[in-house]
Amino acid sequence: MLTHLRDRMADALRRATEVEQLLADPETVKDAPRLAALGREHHRLAEVVHKVNRYAKAEAELTDARDMANGDDADFAAEAKAEVERLELECTALEKALLPLLIPRDPLDDRPAIFELRAGTGGDEAALFAADLLRMYTRFIERKGWRIEGISYSDGTLGGVKEAVFKVIGDGAFGLLRWESGVHRVQRVPATESQGRIHTSAATVAVLPEAEEVDVKIEDKDLRIDVFRSSGPGGQSVNTTDSAVRITHIPTGLVVSQQDQKSQLQNKAKGMEVLRARLLDLRLSEQEAERSRMRKSQVSTGDRSAKIRTYNFPQGRVTDHRVGVTLYDIDRVLDGDLTPFLDAIALANAEESLSG
Repeated sequence: MLTHLRDRMADALRRATEVEQLLADPETVKDAPRLAALGREHHRLAEVVHKVNRYAKAEAELTDARDMANGDDADFAAEAKAEVERLELECTALEKALLPLLIPRDPLDDRPAIFELRAGTGGDEAALFAADLLRMYTRFIERKGWRIEGISYSDGTLGGVKEAVFKVIGDGAFGLLRWESGVHRVQRVPATESQGRIHTSAATVAVLPEAEEVDVKIEDKDLRIDVFRSSGPGGQSVNTTDSAVRITHIPTGLVVSQQDQKSQLQNKAKGMEVLRARLLDLRLSEQEAERSRMRKSQVSTGDRSAKIRTYNFPQGRVTDHRVGVTLYDIDRVLDGDLTPFLDAIALANAEESLSG
């Protein structure tokens, strides 16, 4: 694998030089979309170049330190051996950091993400857990400096969340959040449980890339659009006009309902945005299923029914089942620190891609 890694490093350095030359080309400046795309690529490659150069320097220092460690001077050799250990650790850390940066990048990774969070099995407790997850993701997104744009929201009972759909706008939003798709399970004693028994409930997450109109062509004849009055908690009407919209995509049977916006036109626009994202995701899921038949993926996002993470409150433990990472700091995780899980998943995905 190290040979493949070195090849990818060399390719990245060559591409970085090429991108710099293209950015300096007057013809590029005239093409705004291409200039923007090259600018984003240059920004990504700058981090790669920095780490590759540091890796090359550490390797050179490691070679020198090994030579010194085999010298005749015992005191000097002991110091050199300590330096060898330090540099070996640094090289290993740099290899792990470089791996996710060197695999072929999915062009969808830079898209905004359509994030869908729903309470699953477990009744009121599932809705309360969904609310916890919504806070967790909100904190994570805030820390990344990204922006949330609400699409639809439905309250559960006891302050829980039945469903929340929103767009996450930021550099690499879909590329990072896509790994959160799946079933999240919680084990804890509900506030309403008088016997102190631990209950298990769940919430589901689906993260879709924002679809542009060129990605998915939707014919008017393939749509059935129904309008109705928006309703609030308990089903009471909150609007005197038929502003809520239900869009059915007849060929696939996908249904999107939208009532959070003020007008029928706004609800239709938001509903079409979600429908396009789901249609693109359906196509990607089919491609992923075909790929998974050919090669078993450790961190596949193709199966949305897969249990990906368990949050155990009595033990203060959070376990990601895909990569076997367990943290005994549930408060920190629920405060939005998902980095240990996402780093491990990115590394596992990179190793699979590099070896396969």
